[in-house]
Amino acid sequence: MSNANGRISVVNFVSLDGVIQSPLAPDEDSDGGFAHGGWVPPYSDDTVNAFMQEATVSAAGMLLGRRSYEILATAWSGADESEPAVAAMNRMPKHVVSSKLREPSWQNTSVITGDLTSAVTGLMARTEGDLVVFGSGTLVRGLAEHDLVDDYRLLLFPLVLGAGKRMFDESGQLSRFSLADSVATSSGVVLLTYDRDR
Repeated sequence: MSNANGRISVVNFVSLDGVIQSPLAPDEDSDGGFAHGGWVPPYSDDTVNAFMQEATVSAAGMLLGRRSYEILATAWSGADESEPAVAAMNRMPKHVVSSKLREPSWQNTSVITGDLTSAVTGLMARTEGDLVVFGSGTLVRGLAEHDLVDDYRLLLFPLVLGAGKRMFDESGQLSRFSLADSVATSSGVVLLTYDRDR
């Protein structure tokens, strides 16, 4: 399915065994019983940080699941905007796919309910540029199932976590992507960009 204007770009930290859970802080997903939270910071060199800053600053907006939205809102809403990525996140439109979120507290946030495919395709038709998806495993699986992802920008970390929430499950459909860019960092992280073959 092609988006006439906007694009959906999934940007995620991923372990070698596909885990995306609790990458930044040990306690950010404490209700899930995940034992290895906070696995990204030890590997975050200048190249990793620049990759994430560019993905954030260049985005037209964010498309998020409720849980990832709440984590990001807690961390960055009202934070010091001297960092370009923080200023960009506070400024840009944020669209949250949720049946539970009623009154979002983070500025410039709207809630998406109802049919995912029609809601997202409508949103993309009104968007110029990339809507980035951070984390949001359930949302990513739903987008992939309906072939709505235009590119994956994955930061592949050199560790196996053994358990945790993964970006993909057994649902979805066959979708082919081409490797657009790859960079190996000094810390062993590989930055991979895959574009959808359409």
